[in-house]
Amino acid sequence: MKFLFYHARQDELVAVKEWMTQHSDVQVDTNEVPLNEETVELAKGYDGIVIQQHGAISSPKIYQRLHEFGIKQITLRITGYEIIDFKLAAENQLVVTNVPAYSPRSVSELVLADVMYLIRHLGITHERENRHDFTWNGLEANEIHNLTVGIIGAGKIGSAVARIFKALGSTVIAADPIHRPELGDTLTYTDHETVYRTADIVTMHTPLTDETNHMIDAKVFKMMKPTAFLINASRGPVVVAQDLVDALKNHEIAGAGIDTIEGDNQLVSQDWSSRDDFNNPQLDELLKMPNVSVSPHIGFYTDDAVSNMVSIALNDVLTIVNGGVSRHQVTE
Repeated sequence: MKFLFYHARQDELVAVKEWMTQHSDVQVDTNEVPLNEETVELAKGYDGIVIQQHGAISSPKIYQRLHEFGIKQITLRITGYEIIDFKLAAENQLVVTNVPAYSPRSVSELVLADVMYLIRHLGITHERENRHDFTWNGLEANEIHNLTVGIIGAGKIGSAVARIFKALGSTVIAADPIHRPELGDTLTYTDHETVYRTADIVTMHTPLTDETNHMIDAKVFKMMKPTAFLINASRGPVVVAQDLVDALKNHEIAGAGIDTIEGDNQLVSQDWSSRDDFNNPQLDELLKMPNVSVSPHIGFYTDDAVSNMVSIALNDVLTIVNGGVSRHQVTE
């Protein structure tokens, strides 16, 4: 049995080798290219594939060729699945799976780091210190146990965020149509508008769907407290990037922690320092703001998460190829 692992990073190869030592009857080959119309030909002769990329897989040829090769699935080793054309997948009898919970702690701990950076004004402090300005004016901080943290989307990651901030003494509220009894008194469920209007921290943990695309816009920023912070560690298009920039410039919110932004699928994991074709003006604006923490979509990027993403994805391929049903199957 042979699987092809597309677009492999060096840090994933250790986990791939470890998985193969536990499944000696399976050969996993890797490459460094994303799945597209040209590279789909590399899948010929394989029983299954695993992919991880930001670019959309929209060409009918890709799905048709996978079907012609006898492949039964497309397994993503990431959570987001908006890159898949589910109509084309269904037409070609391809099951789609993702990794919904590789390590909820990984993202939630980055959220905590961003919150602490913002409420303690560390970006503003560092900017001043670079000018040898060590004054205290404007740096008085709130203590985290006095804050209300509002979560939009309290699924696996949002629940992990809730538990962390509850443990630190914060009041935690959440807007989510699914109420999880296992959270007990960790949080209080409410509606979106209440979160926007009352939370000191609004943190996004939703998938990207038609309903969540541009969910956070100028109207929402005007609802938020001028002392509040927005955290987006979900998907870039959940927040209208220009509206975020405008809200910060107009002091409608106090700051933001951004692990993902519109258009970052063309930017992340690449070095643009010696190139002159960088084209994301909103991100350029945010990078200049000392009250904004920007990271390159690394919320997932921990040792545990990488290992889990690889092993869960390969286990799903093995299950489907052997005629089983993965519990991680996703549909549009």
